[in-house]
Amino acid sequence: GQTANEAVIVDTSKHLAEVVAIDPEARTARVQPGVVLADLQWAAAPFGLRFGPDPATANRCTVGGMIGNNSCGAHSVVWGRTSDNVRRLDVVLADGSRFEVGGEAASLGELAARHDRHGRIVRELLALRDDVADLVAERFPKIPRRVSGFNLDDLLSDAGFDLARALVGTEGTCAVVLEAEVDLVASPPHTAVAVLGFPSLADAGDAAEALLAAGPSAVEGIDAAVADAVGRLPGRSRDRAELLPPGAGWALVEFAGASPEEVVARAEALHVDGATTLVLADPAAQRRLWELRRDGLGAAAWTQDGAARHGGWEDAAVPPGRVGAYLRELGALMDAHGLDVAIYGHLGDGCLHTKIDFDFTSPAGRRTYRAFVEEAADLTVSFGGSLSGEHGDGQSRGELLERMFWPELVEAFRRFKRIWDPAGLLNPGKVVDARPLDADLRATVPVLRTPGVFPFSEEGGSLAAAAERCVGVGTCRRDDGVGTMCPSYRATGDEQHSTRGRARLVFEALVEGSPLDGWASTEVAEALELCLSCKACGSECPTGVDVATLKAEFLHHHHDEAGVRRTPFDLAAALSPWLLRAGSVAPGLVNAVVGSGAGRRVAEALGVAQDRSVPRLAPRTFSRSWRAVRGAVERPDVLVFADTFTDTLDPHIGVAATKVLERAGLRVGLGPAVCCGRPLYEAGLLGPAQRQLGRLVEALWPAASAGVPVVVLEPGCLSVFRDELVALRRDDPRATTVAGAVRSLGELVVERDLDVTSVGGSAVLHGHCHTRALGGVDADAEALRRADVDVEVLDAGCCGLAGSFGFRAGQRAAVSVAAAEDRFLPALRAAGRAVAVSDGWSCRTQAHELGGIRVHHLAGVLAAGRVAGQA
Repeated sequence: GQTANEAVIVDTSKHLAEVVAIDPEARTARVQPGVVLADLQWAAAPFGLRFGPDPATANRCTVGGMIGNNSCGAHSVVWGRTSDNVRRLDVVLADGSRFEVGGEAASLGELAARHDRHGRIVRELLALRDDVADLVAERFPKIPRRVSGFNLDDLLSDAGFDLARALVGTEGTCAVVLEAEVDLVASPPHTAVAVLGFPSLADAGDAAEALLAAGPSAVEGIDAAVADAVGRLPGRSRDRAELLPPGAGWALVEFAGASPEEVVARAEALHVDGATTLVLADPAAQRRLWELRRDGLGAAAWTQDGAARHGGWEDAAVPPGRVGAYLRELGALMDAHGLDVAIYGHLGDGCLHTKIDFDFTSPAGRRTYRAFVEEAADLTVSFGGSLSGEHGDGQSRGELLERMFWPELVEAFRRFKRIWDPAGLLNPGKVVDARPLDADLRATVPVLRTPGVFPFSEEGGSLAAAAERCVGVGTCRRDDGVGTMCPSYRATGDEQHSTRGRARLVFEALVEGSPLDGWASTEVAEALELCLSCKACGSECPTGVDVATLKAEFLHHHHDEAGVRRTPFDLAAALSPWLLRAGSVAPGLVNAVVGSGAGRRVAEALGVAQDRSVPRLAPRTFSRSWRAVRGAVERPDVLVFADTFTDTLDPHIGVAATKVLERAGLRVGLGPAVCCGRPLYEAGLLGPAQRQLGRLVEALWPAASAGVPVVVLEPGCLSVFRDELVALRRDDPRATTVAGAVRSLGELVVERDLDVTSVGGSAVLHGHCHTRALGGVDADAEALRRADVDVEVLDAGCCGLAGSFGFRAGQRAAVSVAAAEDRFLPALRAAGRAVAVSDGWSCRTQAHELGGIRVHHLAGVLAAGRVAGQA
């Protein structure tokens, strides 16, 4: 609830995102508020330093956001909260006053005597301190994670009077931070983690003080619901099995030290009665464990049955020695209200995160929510705890603060805000004077219920519900060079072009009476304009938001129902497979016309970027040359699918694949030259796409039903078979059979254990976005290894071309180039003499046109019998 408001949201992450200076001697950094924490850590790392607080969202949270809500993270048991690590803040107030705060104790009298805004604030805060000091000392909880309210305890003595620390955690209600000076700490050179499995998380909580006594650098906890939810994420079930010993609640206890032997010995010496222990010394295994803990934030937002869990009771903190008892009583309260919960958090600090299946859609469910939260607040206070131990109070807990602090201190908080912001302009209604905790609940908003062409089966057929899978985790904004999501956000830095931004806009447009105007929304169309349909979000978003499908569905309604006309470029792109096949009747003539001055002018009039070369048709299609050489093949063992790119632009790849399969002793047949329809539904032409997929099923059903595998060489087409085909032809049982018959070349080589010619040498393998999203490149890598190639699998993001996307003049072309230069082209340039391999036509084309780099299809490498660059 911290940013839910009728207000201007200031996002500093694009233009105020500089690490200004690192002072290794003083162990400090000066940073602008939009700096992502991971970037600060990267800048400090060469000096052996880091910023101590480290939330699980470190790869996308900003330092300014951490200051706003007093973030903590897993290592707060040794490095404390953000407020413990801030020295000075350069702030601007609502009236335009700007000055630096922090360290006032050294010159408190001088400051109080000044006649400017800074001096008046100091005098008024000293008066406030004198009035409420006894109350603060009496009623502020004596726990490591008190974040609720404002930091009046940082004003209690002249020696400790510090306005920077007092402003941390004020959630944008008092001042806007323009720059911060923060402390840095020494990075521990070595770590090991003891993972302890308990019968329940409450039992792990009982051991919290004993675990702290061992001197760890982190003591985290997760329960079975979180572990199960993460285990359901693509590719994560292995982590669940290998990283967690038997149990239903786990404590993750990290030890840091100067040598690997020391930290492993300390981890192995940790024993707790009734717990099973697994020690992780390998850094890679530790990274996977912390990823498991981190991904619980989003994964736990949905139950196995698809019901939503919410964060309506987040981050409450109690004394670490009482966390086990608190968890049992909280569990009993959950049971009394019929609620299901997933819990994870910071056992060493007694701070717990919860995801609870509140029903916000019915009056009874909302009454349950309010009753539970009020009782949970009273329970937390009875344990000597804080309603918030991280991330602030906002609207969701502001109403409850009187239960924790009593009215006198809440009035002091109100007075504190007025001193900084007399007109109440900054983030009104948060922390103090908050709206009711059950006001403005998103799930109570009526939405358009137009049936979708895509099934949206997990969301009851609702596009709005599919968009609402986004719970704001923000993984799409990650800035650590891992994964692909979200290439257009990485290129623009604009929230509307992130997965989260697009999902939110789609949902808001579908709210009945929305000013975004439903299916006709130009705002949503603008946000989706730069979506590359890379599908990365479908697998990398921890809650499974699939913007590629949202985009296709929305554009269908936008154009076909709201009547918004498609651009000539988008129509031409949607029909490109048929234009390419028609042009292949006379490829020489078409290439000459397209390459002429008149042809270029026509292309520019259609919207093709001036610096893009329209693809040249091959002199002869793959299917035509294949038939000329082989004719009909009786009872083939395998079919090679003649996708549009392979057939009309790169027939040599089809020839190479045929050669590889025939060398392995297979009778190879030619699959039908039928488009998979991807350009149609990427343009929102879902009716024609469904009909085209019907033709695809008709053409491949005889082979698929006979058990003949179909090798699909283009990843974009392969993903159609595994995703859109079964979704858009869900009423045709043959579609599932056809989908089950398709294989990539690498998959067939590995699955059938086919003989391949030794190639040798070294290669770097870049997976097409759709390949990574729907299965990964393990099979291609293994096929190369079987050919004696030393292969490195790149994690180089998106190439940025995405079929026709990068050919469109304007923003699309700019984003295409920026996405390529983000990680894709640098990774290929760094490959040296190693051959670059990628099955995607877009990837190969982008590398050649923008970088002058030749990239090979797997079929070409396996068929050639050698790696480029070899003697």
